[in-house]
Amino acid sequence: MIQKMEWIQRKFSFDLPAGMFPNIVERLRGTPARVVSRIGHLTPGQLTQRDEGRWSIQENVGHLYEVESLFIGRLKEFLAGKDTLRPADMSNTRTHEANYNAGSIEDIMSSFWSARLAFVQGLEECDEKTVLQKAMHPRLKTEMRLLDHAFFAAEHDDHHLARITGLMRRLGIEETG
Repeated sequence: MIQKMEWIQRKFSFDLPAGMFPNIVERLRGTPARVVSRIGHLTPGQLTQRDEGRWSIQENVGHLYEVESLFIGRLKEFLAGKDTLRPADMSNTRTHEANYNAGSIEDIMSSFWSARLAFVQGLEECDEKTVLQKAMHPRLKTEMRLLDHAFFAAEHDDHHLARITGLMRRLGIEETG
């Protein structure tokens, strides 16, 4: 099996044509449904089980919810014409402090779905000029367009879905059809 690359190691080529924006928005819109499809059959014990000290499935889902405020904040910065985007908290303090394993997956998913809907609706209101507007990404030290920001968010979603799948496999959790 191929070893999964850590998020911080990822490099990005921001060269998608503007015409890909609607596809990326649909990918973002679909993430909550993909999460539910992936984990909906799991028990609370399976959802909260950790492997080698890494986040549980439920904590990964909670993290997806937590980063929505970053993604929405960056969208607002693009709309405001900012030159540099806000940095992410790479220590993931909010995710750690939220204690997602103590809550219910239904509450986490409801919050994630609502926040993601707000992000998608904000993206859908953008015209082509805004979609192509550029700002500096602070960690990557490269300019990105709003289009690239949406792609970056979709890639982050898939990174955590792949983590969830890997965790399910390591824990011996069976997949459903």
